[in-house]
Amino acid sequence: MPERSRKPPKRPRDPNELAHAVFLEAIGEAPPAPPEREKNPAAVALGRLGGVKGGKARAAKMTPEERAESARKAAQARWKG
Repeated sequence: MPERSRKPPKRPRDPNELAHAVFLEAIGEAPPAPPEREKNPAAVALGRLGGVKGGKARAAKMTPEERAESARKAAQARWKG
């Protein structure tokens, strides 16, 4: 599974707090980022299992007209400006 890109750190909206945060980053005294949570490998595998078979099971239950409408809706969402 490809590693997701990390989000930039959240910064305060208040201009004074933002200036202070930028200053601390610039001099290298910014507080350390919180550690990322470890995921339970069993839960990840179980979730992936359901996700892998979910689309095929859903498509098997749909009529051809329902599948066409679903595909049309997905394409519209994908190419929405």
